[in-house]
Order: sequence, then C-alpha cells, then structure tokens
Amino acid sequence: MGVILKAENISKQYRLGTVGTGSLSDDLKRAWYKLRGKEDPFLKIGEVNDRGQKTLESYVWALRDIEFEVEQGEVLGIIGKNGAGKSTLLKILSRVTGPTTGIIKTKGRIASLLEVGTGFHAELTGRENIFMNGAVLGMTKNEIKSKLDEIISFSGCEMYIDTPVKRYSSGMTVRLAFAVAAHLEPEILVVDEVLAVGDAEFQKKAIGKMSSLSRGEGRTVLFVSHNMASVKQLCTRAILLKNGYLSCQGEVETVIEEYLKNHHNGFADLNFENFNDRKGNSEIKVTRVSVYGENKESLPKSGKPLNLEFYLENNKNYSLEDVELEFRIDDGIGQRLLWNSSKMEREQGDFPVKMIKASMERCILNQGRYFVTFYLKVKSSEADWVQNAFSFTVEEGLFYNTGIEVPITQSKVLAEFEFKFYD
Repeated sequence: MGVILKAENISKQYRLGTVGTGSLSDDLKRAWYKLRGKEDPFLKIGEVNDRGQKTLESYVWALRDIEFEVEQGEVLGIIGKNGAGKSTLLKILSRVTGPTTGIIKTKGRIASLLEVGTGFHAELTGRENIFMNGAVLGMTKNEIKSKLDEIISFSGCEMYIDTPVKRYSSGMTVRLAFAVAAHLEPEILVVDEVLAVGDAEFQKKAIGKMSSLSRGEGRTVLFVSHNMASVKQLCTRAILLKNGYLSCQGEVETVIEEYLKNHHNGFADLNFENFNDRKGNSEIKVTRVSVYGENKESLPKSGKPLNLEFYLENNKNYSLEDVELEFRIDDGIGQRLLWNSSKMEREQGDFPVKMIKASMERCILNQGRYFVTFYLKVKSSEADWVQNAFSFTVEEGLFYNTGIEVPITQSKVLAEFEFKFYD
C-alpha cells in the first residue's frame, strides 16, 4: 500500500532548567545571551537518556537518531520501559512538539490519544468537543454529524454527552476521546498508554476497534503499551526504544522477546533500595527481593519449592497487623497466572515486620521466565507499588512423578488431578 509515515534522523533535546542552576550572575548572563540570540554560555549536553540517574548536565536527549517507516494499514507497536522516549516520540509524530533535529513525513490526517483529556476543552460538553475535534481534523459539520451517533454509542456516555467534560471521570473522558479519535476517519491513529485508564471491557472493545480500523479500513495505528499481550494481539510490527535510541525493530514476537530480555535479567537477588520507578506514599517499601528454590543457591524448578523473600524498610515499625503484601505473577506478555496476599495467611502479631516470605512447597509454574508485580500496603493505603518489578526463571523439573515433561506450549501452570477409572 505504500509508506504513510517516515521518521528520518529524529532527535529531541530538553532543557532541564533555565534558572536556579548556578549563581545569580550565571542566571543573568544566561538571560543576556538568550536575549541576544546566542547559545547558553553554560551549555552542557547530556548524551545519555537514563531517567533513573541524576545528571549535572543542563540538557538531556529524550530521543537520538530515530529512523523508521510505517506502511499504510500497519499497526506499529512502540515499546520500552518508562523513560525510554515513547511518549516523546508520539508527541513528535502527532506534531504536539517538534523534533530538535530530523524530519517527519506523513500522508493524511493524524488523530492522537496521548493523555487523559488531550484535545478536549473542559468547559465544553461532550457533544461540543466531538464537533471541535472533527473541525481540527478538517472535517465538515455534515461529516461529523454522520458519525455522531456512532461515536456516542461506542463511548457509552449517552447520558452525559451534553454535560461539560470537566464533570467526567477519567475513564469516561478516555472512552469519549478514543471514540472520537477512532471514528473521525483519520489516516493515522496514535494511541498512548492512556487506554490503561479504561476498564477491562472497554480496553477489549478499543483493541477490537483498532484492529478493524487497520485490517478492515486500511488505516494506520501507532500503539504504545506496557501490556505485551495487547501489543502481540494487535500489532503487525514493533519498535523498541531504549534510553532514547531505537534499539530494535521488526516482527512483534522478536521485539517483545528483546524487550523482555533487556528489561529484566534472570536474577535470583535484586536490590530495590534506590529504585525510582515506583508509586505509593513510601511509608514502608521493599528494599530487596530474593527468589530461590530448595536452597539459597538454587533456582526454582517445577514441582520443587519456590521461595520469594521481600525485605522491607520499615522505619516507623509498622506491625504485621498494619502491613499487607500483594503480588501477582505474569508470563511476560501480560497474562496473569497467579495472585496472592499476605492477608490470606491470617497470621497475627504486633511486632514490626522487616521481611515477608512467600513460599510454595511445590512450584506449579512450568519452566520459563516469569514477572512479578508487587503492592505493599500500610493500613489499607498504597505504600509501595512496582509494576513488573522483577523476573525469575523456573527451571525444568518433573512436576508429575511419571517422568513425563509438559511442554510450555501446553500450559504455563501445572496442577495435579486425581484420575479414577471405571468399567
């Protein structure tokens, strides 16, 4: 069908601050140079875009030398860890901001769904915002009217369509914004992780709509998500961003595998003390995690013990009664396999908890790599939440005492059943 979007040598640089970066005389000199149209005399270029590390540089490169093409009708997944440059790239592709260097070449109209409320005027009603967005895309009033009922129905906001958007919940805003972007017939639809705000039913509905746009109508979709299952289901191709650089591009499965390999190692012990990519009030937090099998020196095996130890920083000496640890285990592409909570144990005590150990006498996970998200709560308030915090490897083991191995393609979770035979 031909190339509909082409990125050539795209780089984006941001200034970390223009005042308060030195003495008053430095700030005055910097302002004087700026008025004269000259370069900052204290300019330093930060060559690495690693948001997890502090830097003394005045500038940071969010993107460096990004080049790729997108064919008409293609669904391109854009993946990478937080801070890799995904959202910056989408803003450049959507022309919300311009690149520092490089050129974006596109054909046709672009509709973007980057953040909750993007492109909406809070004081206008949902109906008025639909017409405003259509006008921005260059559509006539009659064209918008022909799509109006379909947009309202898809969003599920019929009762509130004549209510100002500022009264909407974040979920309602996202539903309406997606419905508008998807139905106003753009040639290119750009969707960021904002869909995560919607409920599971709407996410499924949105993915179905994006799929029909590309396969049925030949439209192009650029999709950013941390949910690898959604990326694998929806996308025909993917690119991987790492520290602002394009690390890998190609078939979806290949790029996802590269992302999982680079984003998580096969560790058995990990320090979280200085880990920044977390949410919560930090009243108590996880500082170290250890995963092992029958002993501290062994990796877990199917059918053998699995131990997860969460070491806590508990400076306020919260007791066992106040603290709850929840964790879930995924397969790396977003499929949730196991969930548990320390409250299920019903153990009581008033001592300050420093470590929580979760054990499974016989690991029911098949061989492979698994990913853990944990939530630490204090008195029911979220204290420490890290999504896809770490991974661990389960080695091949004979879960069943028959000597028969179960291929990972058959099942990732193993279970014992009692079979009886009758004549």
